Amino acid sequence: MRITSLMLSLCAAALLVTGCAKNQMPARKAVDQIEDSLKAVRADAEKYAPEGLKSVDSELNRFKDDLEAKNYDDVVAGAPQLQKAVDSLQDAVALGKKHAAEAMEVAKTEWSSLSEEVPKMVETIDKRVSEIDKKKFFKGIKKEDFEAAKGQLETMKTTWAEASDAHKAGKTVAAADKARSAKSMGDELYEKLDIKKT
Repeated sequence: MRITSLMLSLCAAALLVTGCAKNQMPARKAVDQIEDSLKAVRADAEKYAPEGLKSVDSELNRFKDDLEAKNYDDVVAGAPQLQKAVDSLQDAVALGKKHAAEAMEVAKTEWSSLSEEVPKMVETIDKRVSEIDKKKFFKGIKKEDFEAAKGQLETMKTTWAEASDAHKAGKTVAAADKARSAKSMGDELYEKLDIKKT
């Protein structure tokens, strides 16, 4: 009886090993296919969907660990879901590219107007500051507020210089963001220094 039980146990173990081994090739093939799919989208995913890529990479590494541990059944069972995650990542990349292209078009339009408007604002504010500084006449503005406004003007100039550098470097979206920030500072200074917009 004991020998029969032992034989049954050995047969069951042999079947289990055979079943697992049978799934070895499908498991490796599934991981290879997923890696190939991911390779095709990796560079764009790093730029447009980094968090999604991180999640897929983490899951793929877990699958590789399962291969090493010979958990082939787990890999075969989970592969379709991971492939779906890679497909979703490709969709996220396509959407990211679309949004980036739209943002670029908006930035180009914004830059076109801001690149004319902001330098004129800087020039007007500069003149107003010089005028008040020479006359020492602070009507409608406290002296400490005027000093703060001068500091803000310098920040505005620096921000505009950074915007110009970004545009020269071909970073149109960043340039428009900086230019928008400079204009916002200029609007505040127009109000603080009682400059009428023409």
